Amino acid sequence: MPRKADRAQRDNPLAEAEAEAGIRWLRLARLASVDLTPLRRHRDFRLLTIGQLASFFGSMVTDVAVAFQVYDLTHSTILVGVLAGVELLPMLALGLAGGLFADARDRRLMVLATELAFMVISALLLANALFTASASVPLIFVLSAIRAGLYAIQLPSLDALLPRLVDPDEIPAATAIGTVKGTIAMIAGPALGGVLIAVAGLPIAFGVDVATFGLSLVALGLMRAVPPPVGAEAPSLGRLAEGLRYAWSRQELVGTYVIDMAAMFFGMPLALFPAIADRLGGPGVLGLLYAAPAVGALVVAATRAWPARVRRHGLGVIFAAAAWGLAIIAFGFADSAAVALVMLGLAGAADSASGIFRSAIWNQTIPDALRGRLAGIEFLSYASGPALGNVEAGFVAGAFGIQASLVSGGVLCVLTVGILALLLPGMRRYRWSGTT
Repeated sequence: MPRKADRAQRDNPLAEAEAEAGIRWLRLARLASVDLTPLRRHRDFRLLTIGQLASFFGSMVTDVAVAFQVYDLTHSTILVGVLAGVELLPMLALGLAGGLFADARDRRLMVLATELAFMVISALLLANALFTASASVPLIFVLSAIRAGLYAIQLPSLDALLPRLVDPDEIPAATAIGTVKGTIAMIAGPALGGVLIAVAGLPIAFGVDVATFGLSLVALGLMRAVPPPVGAEAPSLGRLAEGLRYAWSRQELVGTYVIDMAAMFFGMPLALFPAIADRLGGPGVLGLLYAAPAVGALVVAATRAWPARVRRHGLGVIFAAAAWGLAIIAFGFADSAAVALVMLGLAGAADSASGIFRSAIWNQTIPDALRGRLAGIEFLSYASGPALGNVEAGFVAGAFGIQASLVSGGVLCVLTVGILALLLPGMRRYRWSGTT
């Protein structure tokens, strides 16, 4: 027999409607939460997440500090843009090599060794900043180039670790956790970096970065080894060619590379942030400008179920990239810090959605034996687009002004993404079948 309360609820339409509304709110609450199952179930994934949250947070502080220091010493948006170009060269040179090593070596050891090298570079930046009167701009460029090269070597191993640390059906949740981790660091790191520079000075900002790498090294040291896949061979040009052939054979993979490159090349505004902040309020605003896209990204990433409900991942990447361009156009017309931050937040939300769908496509289509090499190829697109975009933004701003650089870049981003979508029907049609 049904309980009296249940019978009364059915006899009362208002009570039934309230119960249905409660269920809907519960479902929405679940959608707005992060699935932490991979963190609870897998010790090594938990350790990696903690360590990378710490080190990425510190790196974001250093990114703000380096850009501020170069602009403060030179007052040149062109040189801030050139800094990104200098960083691009070692990334292009070493990105594919990093992928080869990720498929042939212990991926955990690769990440650990590069984290140690990052700590040394940050310590050298700290030493350079301590001598304010004689701080060397060329040394900043050299150390930034080395940082970029280390990043190119590390990222393929870091990306290829994920499928080895969690179960296949947990990859979407683990990817979302990784995105949340990154966006938290991208919010807190730049914001704190701006405050530290304004209140305590550049050396303290670089010192925080050194300390965070120490925590990362402890976490990586506690993880178990992650040996290369069975049958892995030594790095060679033949192994590299195998990865390139596979990538070229999958139009949806090609689409993730070139669409993201186009969006970042035309719509990347980071090189202009120091000059924009100088107009809108100084170092404190600079930190907020760097953090704002990550705030938008966090809103998108910190959800539980909506990415899993989307099957047309190819279209998701296309629409998200176009939305990024539209947000950058609006950012170009912003006449106050508040409006600028909102527009950057929307841009970050679009970029986060694109990143979730791109990561899903990669993890759904790439065999483990090829993950390192394909991660290296992906890194080239991921790194070269923003780096070249910063150079482009800096030069256009130097020639025509900051607003012209932002607006023209956003317009070209939307147009190019649309053209690429038409040229890549396999990307438009890609649909996740629900299996990995």
